[in-house]
Amino acid sequence: MLEARTSTEEILAHLVAFDTTSRNSNLPLIGFVRDYLEAYGVASTLIPNEEGNKASLFATIGPSDRSGICLSGHSDVVPVDGQPWTTDPFTLTPKGERLYGRGSCDMKGFVAACLALVPDMVAAKLATPLHLIVSYDEELGCTGVVPAVRRLGVDLPKPRACIVGEPTLMKVVDAHKSGIGYVTTVTGREAHSSMPQLGANAIFAAAELIGELDRYRAELIELGDPSGRFSPASSTVQVVMIDGGTASNIVPRECKVRWNVRGLPGFDEDALVARFMAFANATVLPKLRATAPEASIVTDFTYKVPPLAPEPGSEAETLALRLAGQNQTYTVAYGTEGGHFQAQGIPTVVCGPGSIDQAHKPDEFIDVAQLRACERFLKGVIVECEG
Repeated sequence: MLEARTSTEEILAHLVAFDTTSRNSNLPLIGFVRDYLEAYGVASTLIPNEEGNKASLFATIGPSDRSGICLSGHSDVVPVDGQPWTTDPFTLTPKGERLYGRGSCDMKGFVAACLALVPDMVAAKLATPLHLIVSYDEELGCTGVVPAVRRLGVDLPKPRACIVGEPTLMKVVDAHKSGIGYVTTVTGREAHSSMPQLGANAIFAAAELIGELDRYRAELIELGDPSGRFSPASSTVQVVMIDGGTASNIVPRECKVRWNVRGLPGFDEDALVARFMAFANATVLPKLRATAPEASIVTDFTYKVPPLAPEPGSEAETLALRLAGQNQTYTVAYGTEGGHFQAQGIPTVVCGPGSIDQAHKPDEFIDVAQLRACERFLKGVIVECEG
């Protein structure tokens, strides 16, 4: 256990040392955070996943009979496999004014800064409580925070505002696109490739479907972004993986196409999927079933990250802008857990240390100056909650 007063860098070194790649359990890290909070008399609640090998942590500092300000961050990180790191990714390594390590930027730096200021939170006479959430599986589609968010306002206090500390260079972000992943499985019939009329080629059918998705992509680019705030300046459709076929002399029975949509706030992804399935059923499937009545085309979604929509004048936006010393908000291209909080009726912004340009890369790092800026911001949150 750490000493009574520990710096953000020292805590970050501990957090980075836990290999919380999303395929692994995050429980050792969560246990560390729980013990750390208990050392300051702060109780916490664990919200485990169904398998029991991962959990989110929720804690409240200050009065428990009212809504407060939520500070939220995820504990999981992306893999380092195959990346040419020049340092040990799970050892925080200082080089000049940078701290290298997996998760240092995305987003253990924010979690470390929050934990480093727990003594200040406990010592302050908080009129408004501070809620801390540390989640899991953000990197797998922002799924891990969902069970915790669903309990807010049920058996856990519902915050009146939320700040998600993803790396924004401490700029206040009020909007991002949705992110929804799909897998379309085409099932035809195998046959010898010299007798294709006896089979139903799933890859040819998948190619037609991909062509249709490409048409949607072009249409969305043409529609653009009416708000003028996003880059790229439209909702997007991307085909990201194709897997099909068995051998060069077999008509392929199955092909899986993985694709995703990133929609501007307000974009109707369901309508696009309905249009896609209508095309599949009316145009592509009959060709397969001409020789294979058992053929099918099925589309399932694999993850869903809600968009974050602007809420001008919300408590979260007003507070974050004032404490960051800024007078404008920004958008980002990536998704966050913020949309889940907003969908629960909690005003939410994204604001945290580090640059997304460093995330997911080899030699990921965070600038020490960004940690200092985050600490100043969080100290401002504490002062606001004292009033």
